[in-house]
Amino acid sequence: MKVKIAFTTSDRIHVNAHFGWAKEIDVYEISDQGYEFRETLKFDGDLKEDGNEDKITPKLEALHDCTIVYVLAIGGSAAARLIKHGVTPVKAKSEEEEIAEILNKLVQTLKGNPPPWLRKALGHKKSNFLEEVENEAAI
Repeated sequence: MKVKIAFTTSDRIHVNAHFGWAKEIDVYEISDQGYEFRETLKFDGDLKEDGNEDKITPKLEALHDCTIVYVLAIGGSAAARLIKHGVTPVKAKSEEEEIAEILNKLVQTLKGNPPPWLRKALGHKKSNFLEEVENEAAI
């Protein structure tokens, strides 16, 4: 199973951008076999204007097929809108946290027994009922 994971970043190395202010979001595809860079989503305009809900609409649309988005910070309404669209926001431990480190940990986690929050985040992306039944039988 492959899923897409996104990261708000200003240097393409660290998770160091606020979701609302991020001009770039890097998207990777991940499975228990490894990960691969997919694309950089770019956003223009006045992104620092707090309270402007319209600024996050293009991001919500661009992230529609992602399972998780890692952010340095995110506002409550933006987080709620992501969750409503089936994307789980996760705050980085610090702006020093590296994207590659997170991806490597996720690959290892997917090989083993993912924690409940990750299973839930991945769960709504299941392709069909049969796959879900097979996965439940394996637990």
